[in-house]
Amino acid sequence: MVAVERDEGAGQPGGRRRVWPSRRSVLIAGASGLGIAAFATGTATGTLPFSTAVQRALGVASPSPITQPGVAKVERVWSQARHREVDLVTLLPSRTMPQWLPMSLLLHGLHGTARVAAPTGTLAELSSQVARGAVPAFGLIAVDGGDNYWHENRPGDDPMGMLLNEIPQWLHRRGLGGTNGLPFACMGMSMGGFGALLYARRRAERRQPVEALALLAPALITSWTEMSKRNAFHNAADWASMDPLLHADATQAVTTGVWCGTEDPFITGVRQFISETRPAVAYTARGKHGDSFNRTVVPNVVGFLGKHVPVA
Repeated sequence: MVAVERDEGAGQPGGRRRVWPSRRSVLIAGASGLGIAAFATGTATGTLPFSTAVQRALGVASPSPITQPGVAKVERVWSQARHREVDLVTLLPSRTMPQWLPMSLLLHGLHGTARVAAPTGTLAELSSQVARGAVPAFGLIAVDGGDNYWHENRPGDDPMGMLLNEIPQWLHRRGLGGTNGLPFACMGMSMGGFGALLYARRRAERRQPVEALALLAPALITSWTEMSKRNAFHNAADWASMDPLLHADATQAVTTGVWCGTEDPFITGVRQFISETRPAVAYTARGKHGDSFNRTVVPNVVGFLGKHVPVA
């Protein structure tokens, strides 16, 4: 049996204690069918098989002989900003990576989690492009952010504070994200696209701008009537203070790529964003909201992020 760690356990910020795998504890994430182990803690005893559901949950494509092995790791960490334990998922292109490997944030959508933040095929594509030398080595990091559009809608639950203040600490402790632990980019899907734009705005306000934004069908909603259904903002003014469409200039200096299906419910807001900001990549093609479209653009998204990996 393999020992795994629950880092910064509940009630013990900064502490570490050793635990043993549970039924939910061993996830296999192999980009080439070699079986790369990734770990998370849970409750009952036993292990999970390398199922299609597990592959898709971590953004791993079906095994292919032309891809290289990547590593997906799931840990439970205590978030002081959210006052709860959350999943911390790291996707790395290889077992052996240099210290301070550059990392991009990966933000999930509404009702999502860190484990399902990556579109199908993300890890395989990342591993393959890095192995071929198509892009410099970099990784992705996802974390549970709840359903409040990545901001503190409820007192004591501050996912944006977690991204800004805790992610750098967690990365630094793992020897990732450069010596300061700051993600160089942010990739977000749906609600995560909204969150990515808000995160980039907050980073700019701190004079720590991100290098790139990759937005997949970002939830850029154009009416309060529609946004209010999500119960993610106190009122229209609260939403307006954070709405990326009303603060497009805040991230104008960040190189941005946008990918969205033309049958996606957010296409109107996306087209408005494209018209107003003229992003470096503005890709629209036939497709609906969700993984069926997102996975078709994964190669382009990985390539786009790879162009902005900081030079050591």
